[in-house]
Amino acid sequence: MSNIVNKLWGMCHTLRHDGVDYGDYIEQLTYLLFIKMADEKEVSLPEDCDWEMLKSMSGTELTDHYLLVLQKLRDAPGLLGDIFAQSMPKFNNPVSLKKIITMIDVEDWSSMGVDVKAEAFEGLLEKAASEGKKGAGQFFTPRPLIQSIVKLMKPDPLQKIDMTICDPACGTGGFLVASYEWFIKKTKGGAIPTDSARRVKESTYYGQELVARPRRLALMNLFLHGLRPVIHLGDTIYEPDRGERYDVILTNPPFGTKGAGQAPVRDDFTISTSNKQLNFVQHVLTVLKPGGRAAIVLPDNCLFEDKAGEVFEIIMKDCNVHTVLRLPRGTFVPYANAQANVIYLQKGKPTEKVWIYDCRSNIPNCTKKDRPLTSDMFTDFEKVYGSDPNGNSKRKDQGETGRFRVFDIDEIKKRNYKLDIKWLKDESLEDPNDLAEPEELISEAVTELEVIVNELNEITELLGKE
Repeated sequence: MSNIVNKLWGMCHTLRHDGVDYGDYIEQLTYLLFIKMADEKEVSLPEDCDWEMLKSMSGTELTDHYLLVLQKLRDAPGLLGDIFAQSMPKFNNPVSLKKIITMIDVEDWSSMGVDVKAEAFEGLLEKAASEGKKGAGQFFTPRPLIQSIVKLMKPDPLQKIDMTICDPACGTGGFLVASYEWFIKKTKGGAIPTDSARRVKESTYYGQELVARPRRLALMNLFLHGLRPVIHLGDTIYEPDRGERYDVILTNPPFGTKGAGQAPVRDDFTISTSNKQLNFVQHVLTVLKPGGRAAIVLPDNCLFEDKAGEVFEIIMKDCNVHTVLRLPRGTFVPYANAQANVIYLQKGKPTEKVWIYDCRSNIPNCTKKDRPLTSDMFTDFEKVYGSDPNGNSKRKDQGETGRFRVFDIDEIKKRNYKLDIKWLKDESLEDPNDLAEPEELISEAVTELEVIVNELNEITELLGKE
């Protein structure tokens, strides 16, 4: 995949001379990849929209036909039309379009896995992020982390008759795709009763995404799996609750404060805060069915700022916040340097104790090249988590020198419901030869400053109401 991404990125540089910026290029690439993979998987498309006809043309005939293809797909009924909504060709030079079609044609994309378009898309945006391109890197969760979360949460559509799985900040659909792939593996290729097959494909997978391009990728990826997902386009936390409820929620709300500064006005949000991630937590509390389970990726500040304590006090009255995983440093490099955690909870009963696993202290930082995040990094955590997705497996406190510890609710209350609990002495932070990268130190400082700014904004808001 890395070699393919490099080839595609090289073409991106070429196209800039034709006036096609990297964002438009990536979007056009997803259209063409979809048509090629539909051909490989023998998915029916509208007449004259097939890959063979597209690749047989050249010159102005090609650009005219490509315009016609996008128009037909855009006007198609159902999910296909939704995928290609507002699609327009951006190639002025037919030679450039022909080069990309030829480059795509030599690869057998379906053999690489159906999620390959998302990997290519994210790989290109990662390239853009590493070169400082504005706007890249706000959508993605590393595959090893997604797969670990899905393995523990067991999103099985056959668990109950109306089982629903949702990611309210779905990006390119990584959690939803991985959930379905986990289910296919569990059922040994999807061997399920006929009466359940249609429900699984059409009434199980849901999501929402603020940005049109990654939403398009999510729809494409799930469509190529044979699914008919419902993925809303819009702002999850600022829109009113639409009344949908889910059994399993897996999500990584976008990091940072862009677009924040104003607390959403929603009757179901008990705590008023401009912190986007904490509002996502409150949203999850609303849309999770009683007995339902969730795994939420949250940056460190969502465990220690004042409003975090207030939010988790409310959450712990209605949910069993049973497990917290402190993720390794560098988990989200190069998209973000923020340190993060995964919060596992079940709705329907109050929290009595919280288990915390430290996968960060005295562990070398993850880096993109020398020490990338791998599935092996979560093996021990998965073992101690246990087989019960709701955290009810038998567990053992490893003590002050271990990585897995339990804290009862009385101790959590004494900490004002803040879950940034550390007990291991992180020797790497004291070794001058093993200090974090400057970018990481800056990111941690920015995170703490953002907390202060959020709290000052909320004080200003309160003063304005008096």
